[in-house]
Amino acid sequence: MTEHSVYLGLGTNLGDKEDNLRRAVEHIDKLIGKVLRQSAYFTSQPWGFVSGNAFVNAAVCCRTVLSPQEVLCRTQQIEQMMGRKHKSVDGIYHDRIIDIDILLYDELQIDEPNLTIPHPLMHEREFVMVPLMEVLDNARRLLPVY
Repeated sequence: MTEHSVYLGLGTNLGDKEDNLRRAVEHIDKLIGKVLRQSAYFTSQPWGFVSGNAFVNAAVCCRTVLSPQEVLCRTQQIEQMMGRKHKSVDGIYHDRIIDIDILLYDELQIDEPNLTIPHPLMHEREFVMVPLMEVLDNARRLLPVY
């Protein structure tokens, strides 16, 4: 089986935020693939909606044998296991216990109704790019040019 590099962005603004991220990374390691690198935590204000709850964000790089669609399914499964009830739809964001986004998957470019890789808004979000740059190492060639 071929292994792939997948980069995930994580965010939380409810409950014990650091514990939420730690648990999410443990689930990723078990359900998606071996976590090779994890960024430091990055605190940010909500993006795209108003909330009194700041976010804590991180990024991870892991190796997986799963397809991009399978990774998406597993990230959503982890979110549900951790208590997330609703995904953001049509740009309507809200507080959440965990959010896991696929940022990059190898050098693939995917544009499907339920999955876009590279993540289409990551370059607009410092809370995504700062942690991502920590885990990218020498793989910066994977970043698309805008």
